[in-house]
Amino acid sequence: MAREATIHREILITHLDRLLSARAYPKTICPSEVPRALTVTELKTLGVSDWRDLMPEVREMIWDLRQRGQVDILQKGSLVPDDVDLTDIKGPIRARKIPC
Repeated sequence: MAREATIHREILITHLDRLLSARAYPKTICPSEVPRALTVTELKTLGVSDWRDLMPEVREMIWDLRQRGQVDILQKGSLVPDDVDLTDIKGPIRARKIPC
């Protein structure tokens, strides 16, 4: 089971990293772009038939990157404050890679 979780994460993080890196600061991505970029084969490997099923996991991955200082999370064009938790967020968010 741990191996499956690792493969699962690797597939998603590969697409997430590619999408974030393709946007020059201050451009953002919508988290839905990550699962929507998956092939039919990748969706099957992840055990889902629809990209929407992966949205909670993708949002958590982006939130983890935020906590590590790698991305900014925005909502309605404004940075989400550090003291706001993912469970407090309602509605769409966007993410952008923090410049090095």
